[in-house]
Amino acid sequence: MSPELRQHLRTPVLTLFALLALLGVNVLLGIFFIGGHAWIAEGFVAATMVAIVIMFAMEAVKDAPITRLFAAIGFVWVLILFGLTMVDYVTR
Repeated sequence: MSPELRQHLRTPVLTLFALLALLGVNVLLGIFFIGGHAWIAEGFVAATMVAIVIMFAMEAVKDAPITRLFAAIGFVWVLILFGLTMVDYVTR
């Protein structure tokens, strides 16, 4: 494998391993911490996974600041929508 190819594949492979590790953490949380407040930790793990996908898989790190700003705004908007969904679910 050439050094250029190795350097090009480094970020996607590390992103894949980080996402798989976080998926394993999420599965272990689901297996061992049934009930209670495990959903809070699982939510943080899922948010971390989303942030990794936005920053590295979508290459927002290399983009212009305005692009990163709108990616962050989109992420916050999704969090608001999930929050409103949870409020609706809890109050029924």
